[in-house]
This record gives sequence, structure tokens and C-alpha cells, in this order.
Amino acid sequence: MTTHNSDEQNTTLDLSSSSSNDSKTSLNSKELRHNDDGTLFFKKVGSALFYGMSSFMITVVNKTVLTSYHFPSFLFLSLGQLLASIVVLGLGRKLKFVSYPPLKRNTFMKIFPLPLIFLGNMMFGLGGTKELSLPMFAALRRFSILMTMLLELKILGVRPSFAVQVSVYAMIAGALLAASDDLSFNMRGYTFVMITNALTASNGVYVKKKLDTSEIGKYGLMFYNSLFMVIPALLVTYVTGDLDKSVAYNQWQNPYFVIQFLMSCFMGFILSYSTILCTQYNSALTTTIVGCLKNICVTYLGMFIGGDYIFSWLNCIGINISVFASLLYTYITFRRKQAPDKELLIPTTRGIAV
Repeated sequence: MTTHNSDEQNTTLDLSSSSSNDSKTSLNSKELRHNDDGTLFFKKVGSALFYGMSSFMITVVNKTVLTSYHFPSFLFLSLGQLLASIVVLGLGRKLKFVSYPPLKRNTFMKIFPLPLIFLGNMMFGLGGTKELSLPMFAALRRFSILMTMLLELKILGVRPSFAVQVSVYAMIAGALLAASDDLSFNMRGYTFVMITNALTASNGVYVKKKLDTSEIGKYGLMFYNSLFMVIPALLVTYVTGDLDKSVAYNQWQNPYFVIQFLMSCFMGFILSYSTILCTQYNSALTTTIVGCLKNICVTYLGMFIGGDYIFSWLNCIGINISVFASLLYTYITFRRKQAPDKELLIPTTRGIAV
């Protein structure tokens, strides 16, 4: 009789212990999910802020080098940025700070068409920076957002929410309003910027696709994009005569110019890294929007540096409409609590809401 009661007590204790363990496991699982969500959110916002700061800094430095110092060639500057990326990543791999697969015969085809997009985006972006005032450059760059949204829908199958579409269309309307009364109109600059917009949209979407499907990784994409395009960039710079003009430039003895030129080259690498990092943790459209959002600072700062902005009320109103629409998109995208419905939010390529 005593033995029977003892068995019942042991069974009860075992069940209680099992229930307690299940409860603890459930709590631990919830805590882990909560921590993972918090970490992912931090990575999303952190990578976006890093990209925004990098994009802001390189825009200002490039404008100073090309406009304030009247450096004759944006092609030569883009060549310097390519070389900087190759040197930094090459040394980083040798010192085992970064890793990426070795060069193979099929490496170029694995990352194609990214090298061509990467080079064109860099060259035409620098050309647009040189030709236009920073406020107008910032306003026109918002067309890349619309292009990215359409490419995401076509290539990645990503459908934006109604709120996102409204904010994007408002940005475009503001940019068009600003362009309608641009007193410093420059057709060459407008052409460069629109080409850059198309290339930026393509770059964001294809980087997202390659990161999801290729084993090369973000460092490999950066290194091989620069490596494959440095010779074509050198040839273009030589054929156009920009190489001779750059070598003969009379400010190479000026330490302030040299420091800013080297900063521009190094920031080219930082920008490439931050772009890929932001695209990896967010969507291609979010990366494009953040790049335009940083132009809030560039827009207002550009009215005072460079010396090539001509004020008009219509132009100023259009620029501000575009800026406030960028803020609206940022609020929509980075709200902490998000609904899981794919139709309501911009998802990643894996269908998870961003």
C-alpha cells in the first residue's frame, strides 16, 4: 500500500516537473524570439543609418572636390574610388579581417551585370554631382525611388503598400515641381542624374538578388565589382583625355585638396559597403529611400556650399515637398510594430516583412 502511494507521488512529481520544464522551454523560446526580433530591428535601423551617413559625407566631399576646387575630371575621381576599394579589401583579406572566395573563371558571370551597373552608377553619379547644385541633384535623385519600386515588383515580386506608394509619388511630384522652376537648368547634369537613377535602381535590386542567391558574399561583390571595372574605367579616363587633365591639375601640391581627394576615394569604399549592408538587412527600395532621405541635410546644406544654387520660391517649395514625403516613407518603413500582411509592407525576397 505504501509502495503504491509512493509510485503515485513520483508520477505526480514527474508530471509536475515535465509541465514546469515545458513552461520554461516555452518562455525561453519566446525570449529568444524577442531577442532575435530586437537584434534584427537594430541591424535594419543601424545599417540604414550607416548608409545614410556615408552617402551624406561622400556627397559633400565629392561636391567640394569637383566644384569648390574645380577638379577637372569626375572620371578620374571614380577611378580613385575603385582603386581604394581594391586596396582596402585586398589588404583586409590578407590580414584576415574579411573573407571572400578566390577569383575563378566563372566569377564574372556569377555577379554580372553588377560590375557594369556599379561602374556606370559611380561615374554618372559623380558627373551629376559636378554639373548640378546639391539641392537639385538631391531632388532629381528621388526618381530612383520610383524606378526601384517598379523593378522590385518586376524582378523580385515585391509589392509595396498603398501608404508607401503615396509617399513615393509625393516625392516625385515635389521633384518635378522643383525642376519646373530650376533657374540653373543644366541638361547635361539632368541627363547624368537620370542615368544614375536607373543604375541605382538596378544596382539595389540586383545586389539583393545576388546576396540571396550567390555564395560570393558582400565583400566578394565589392571587391570583384571594383576589380573587373578598374581597367575599363582607366581606358575611358585615358581616351577622353581626363587622365592627362587630372595629372596636370595645379592643386596636387595643396595638402587640403589632397586630403579631401583621398577622403573621397576612401569614402567610395565605405559607401559601397554601407549600400550592400543596408540592402542585405532591408529591401532595395528602403536602401534607395534612405539614400534620398539623407539628402534632407544635403539639400539645405547645398544652398550654402558649392555656390551654384539659385533660389526661387517654386523650386524651394518643390524641394521641401519631396523632403517631407521622404520623412513620411521613413516613418512607414521603420515603425517597430508591423503587420505581417505582405500586401501592407515592403517584404524582402524571402517574403518576410521589412
